[in-house]
This record gives sequence, C-alpha cells and structure tokens, in this order.
Amino acid sequence: MQDDKQSTTHFGFKEIPTDKKVEAVAQVFHSVAAKYDIMNDLMSGGVHRLWKRHTISQSGVRAGNKVLDIAGGTGDLTMQFSRIVGSTGEVVLADINDSMLKVGRNKLENRGIVGNVKYVQANAEALPFPDNTFDCITIAFGLRNVTDKSAALASMYRVLKPGGRLLVLEFSKPESELLSQVYDQYSFRLLPFMGKVIANDAESYRYLAESIRMHPDQETLKGMMEEVGFERTSYQNLTGGIVALHKGYKF
Repeated sequence: MQDDKQSTTHFGFKEIPTDKKVEAVAQVFHSVAAKYDIMNDLMSGGVHRLWKRHTISQSGVRAGNKVLDIAGGTGDLTMQFSRIVGSTGEVVLADINDSMLKVGRNKLENRGIVGNVKYVQANAEALPFPDNTFDCITIAFGLRNVTDKSAALASMYRVLKPGGRLLVLEFSKPESELLSQVYDQYSFRLLPFMGKVIANDAESYRYLAESIRMHPDQETLKGMMEEVGFERTSYQNLTGGIVALHKGYKF
C-alpha cells in the first residue's frame, strides 16, 4: 500500500503530490519574474539589499574564485560576485526557472556584466556540475522552495571544493513572539495585497508567505546541513530572525 506521506509534500499550507511541486513553484515564479525586483524592494523596504550585501561580505570570495549562485533569480548576488572574482574567476547563475533566468541575464547584460558569468537552468536537488567544482556556493531566498531540501544540500556539498563554503540566506523564525505576530500580520495581509496591486497576482505572494512559515527554523536547518557533511556550521540572525544567514564548510 502506498504511503501518502511519501507521495505528497507541502506547497505553502497545502499538500500536493510531490511530483507536482516543481511545476507549481515554477508557475509562481513565471508569474512574478517581471516584477520580482520591484516587489522585493517594496516588501522589504529595500532591506533585502543589506541582507545580500552582508552575505557577500561573509562569503570570503576573492579574485579568481569560482562561485555558484543557486536560485540566483534576477542576479543581485551574481552581479556583485562577478566584480569580485574578476576576469580570472567565474560565477554561475543557476535557477530552475527559465523566466527568472531570462530576467537575470537581461538585467546583468544591460549593466555590462558579461564575460565571467554563465547561466544554467538547474534543479538544486541534482546540480549538473562535477564534484569539487566551486569555491563558494550561495542560495538566497531559494531553499524554502525546494521540494527535497536535504537532497539539495547534499548536492551542494558534492559540487563544493574541499575548503569551500556554503551560505544559505533565507527567511527564518523571528526571535521574539511579538515580532513574530507583527510579521504574520504583515505577511498574510499586506503581501498578497501588494502582490495584487503591483504584480496582479495575490495568490503567488500568498504562497510565498506560506512557504516562509513552512521552512525549517534556524536550528533545524543547521542540523540538516550537518547531516549531509557540512562542518563548522553556524547561523546569524538578521532583522530579529526574520532572516537568517547559515554558513557551512566542506573539509
């Protein structure tokens, strides 16, 4: 008899067949791709740029490095990494969603970011790269949309070079109950409204809010990283734990 728990997964607060989640998430990001950057600025009051800047500062990336930016979307991290690694390095912007990749490529090329950036459509659970390829891997606001997060973390571990570093920037669990309550009101009332007004898509932003609540908390994610082999794992809460930056190394 088939085990229903193995055949379904969460899509926001809903349960859907596991093999349908990639398609469902893809539809969300096809819908929001064109307005993704402006919505990020509006939703976070521009603070997402500070979170990403901090991630880059913690990456240890330097000239000549090879960097993988998973779920790189519209290229915010890739753009900065491209400048850091220079002509002797390389940045791979990987995203499962071709609409997001196209927006990211157009944005970066329009800003003169060419030459050391490659674009790859890829599923984080089965990264199409050889073992021990990258000096640094980042995934910003993407892990919560992955169906099998442990498989994705294991895949990242495999393609990271020994001595390399993974950084996971993701929404997490607020440190105080009061902040959590305020954030819930914002997420479930204001976000869908903004999505409707700005992107003409309330449902996709309702899913994004729900996906944040379903994502593992700080300690759970740290443990998941350790289970697939990452060492010296740690996390830093940003903006009261609304976002957390997890780090782990491969030795």
